[in-house]
Amino acid sequence: MIKPNITVIRDYLLSLQDHICQQLENIDNNESFVEDAWERSDGLAGGGRTRVLNDGDIIEQGGVNFSHVRGTSMPASATANRPDLAGRSFEAIGVSLVIHPRNPYAPTCHANVRFFIAEKEGEEPIWWFGGGYDLTPYYGFQEDVIHWHQTAKKACDPFGQSIYQKYKKWCDEYFYLKHRDETRGVGGLFFDDLNEGGFEHCFNFLQSIGNSFLKAYLPILERRKNTPFGERERDFQLYRRGRYVEFNLVYDRGTLFGLQSGGRTESILMSLPPLVKWRYNWQPEPETDEAMLYNVFLKPQNWLGNEK
Repeated sequence: MIKPNITVIRDYLLSLQDHICQQLENIDNNESFVEDAWERSDGLAGGGRTRVLNDGDIIEQGGVNFSHVRGTSMPASATANRPDLAGRSFEAIGVSLVIHPRNPYAPTCHANVRFFIAEKEGEEPIWWFGGGYDLTPYYGFQEDVIHWHQTAKKACDPFGQSIYQKYKKWCDEYFYLKHRDETRGVGGLFFDDLNEGGFEHCFNFLQSIGNSFLKAYLPILERRKNTPFGERERDFQLYRRGRYVEFNLVYDRGTLFGLQSGGRTESILMSLPPLVKWRYNWQPEPETDEAMLYNVFLKPQNWLGNEK
């Protein structure tokens, strides 16, 4: 087996990071991401570019991170379900982002596209792509969720009519908080361990997903960024952000892999919101917009109607 060309993946991911940051800066009155370029020297080789936008008019906090790291052994989070990876060195490269808007009517979003290869002398390399994107609203709007899923489906369709449904279902299952018995948001796409069809096919799919992210998110952010809100909405936003923190620290594979492999903590935890609240046994009042989030939008469903 010929080793995949990591250089072309790296070039694409760096350009994707540049493009996403530029477009988000444009929507936030030309606020700027601050770049923190870093290199590893303590057990991992490689480095990355962490870019963070803090305290913008529209984006309260957002991070768009590129990383490319190498290590001599796989962490436990990677080998638990893949014992064939034990004893292999690894190389991981990807772009990961989380945007926390200031306005409670504008949803938080997350996206990630990545490539992973594990190697052992005398054996074939094991490689795969992964990624996707998901939307976490605080106040749900049908038109926003439908647009989000329509864009995701359009990105998947050239690669097979069943692909969207497969990765949509995986997303619903992955971004699920077992201890709360609720999904984190309204889903989107999630895929991992993708190598079927060969390198070129899989890389083309990764690019389709990466290139569709802004088409999915920017129209929603534009539509909601200036919606009037008060203390009640802000309070609910901060409470629901707690679920985001809980998922990332308890379940998220990328967070666990990064921390267990000795990754850069500041870059790994850039996904966490700047402000958050927890309350004991809080429940929304019946027949309110807050209750609708739980009763309608946090229930996995077909958001495309007859379009499947």
